[in-house]
Amino acid sequence: MKQKRFILQENELPTAWYNIQADMPNKPLPPIHPATRQPLGVDDLAHIFPRECCVQELDTEHDFIPIPGEVLEKYSFYRSTPLVRAYALEEALQTPAHIYFKNESVNPLGSHKINSALAQCYYAKQEGTTNVTTETGAGQWGAALAYAARVFGLEAAVYQVKISMQQKPYRSSIMRTFGAAVTGSPSMSTRAGKDIITRDPHHPGSLGTAISEAVELATTTPNCKYTLGSVLNHVGLHQTIIGLEAEKQMAMAGEYPDVVIACFGGGSNFGGLAFPFMRHNLKDGKHTEFIAAEPDSCPKLTRGQFRYDFGDEAGYTPLLPMFTLGHTFKPANIHAGGLRYHGAGMIISQLLKDGLMRGVDIPQLESFDAGMLFARTEGIIPAPESSHAIAATIREAEKCKQTGEQKVILFNLSGHGLIDMSAYDQYLNGDLVNHRVSDDDILQTLGRVPE
Repeated sequence: MKQKRFILQENELPTAWYNIQADMPNKPLPPIHPATRQPLGVDDLAHIFPRECCVQELDTEHDFIPIPGEVLEKYSFYRSTPLVRAYALEEALQTPAHIYFKNESVNPLGSHKINSALAQCYYAKQEGTTNVTTETGAGQWGAALAYAARVFGLEAAVYQVKISMQQKPYRSSIMRTFGAAVTGSPSMSTRAGKDIITRDPHHPGSLGTAISEAVELATTTPNCKYTLGSVLNHVGLHQTIIGLEAEKQMAMAGEYPDVVIACFGGGSNFGGLAFPFMRHNLKDGKHTEFIAAEPDSCPKLTRGQFRYDFGDEAGYTPLLPMFTLGHTFKPANIHAGGLRYHGAGMIISQLLKDGLMRGVDIPQLESFDAGMLFARTEGIIPAPESSHAIAATIREAEKCKQTGEQKVILFNLSGHGLIDMSAYDQYLNGDLVNHRVSDDDILQTLGRVPE
């Protein structure tokens, strides 16, 4: 059956991001200073992040925040991204469900991450910053940040999780192509990295270790700001360009989603797709279900605890109210490197507490099974991260097959897997395994969370 693609014209692109904090019945708890236990304000955060990002981070009043003209111009180079009806996948599953996916893999950087990288680098440039630094797992965010820094004339330094750098060497090559300096984390180039390696010489790295090193660099280097690819509120805000486009495109398709699904690491692509639709649940009486698909080796939504915890391993960040496995949690070496983070974003954590969404955990082999089926039906090889969303979508479509319900399911294809082929090779050779974390391991790392 012919595939249907829905694409907006340039003059139809959203001109403002959606800030769900303004509509939430219970606002997220504030980040707090780890020593004083007092809520942090814009001035407290602005010594790490670009100031305007800090303003957006704490904004609970304005439901729409205008996209700067220069950022919108850069968006127009690759947006809108297509909304696609996955007829071939539906046929393979023999499901009555209608399955749609928002294809963020088609932009030049290959994933959704560029949507926030452009915004953060723009704001950094506007305030006179010359250098930006960040962490990255699988490398999608690092690649996006490296490119966005080049666009706005900034120097970029990226700390990439060491095991992900080994698994996906071409992503670090992409970052260096755009001019970024790339270091495997943990490294011996920072105090935080040295301390981690001293405690565990064979530490494979995590997003928590890489964040520690990047924050240390930002706070010890003149005219340098830290940028973040997920977790924080302003990152999810920038990503709502995805869901705002999808709203218009679903209207073009003549349907509205009953279920919205995205993979989940810290929450950026999930929130980016889900929040604009969730506002209609909050304000207009809609009853869409929202599902965040995380790896069962890093299950903060399904098995973590809601606590104030550090966003990094060394304890450099503010304490954040989040569902967490503990900031010293060391994830298994799964190939979905972008999902190997110990905590959930503050907005997501509050929405989960309030029952406005739910999490599901996906074993690694199930995610690759789903990715293979999607590749063989739709002709797109998905990133291992995105395959978690596909697996959750297949679960929902199978339920429809059993009940006969003709639900409309929308998921986010957050990135392609063309630089993840070594992982697919391992899957095809039968060398991949599942990694389910034990209750004892979770309790051990939660025991190190500050009271």
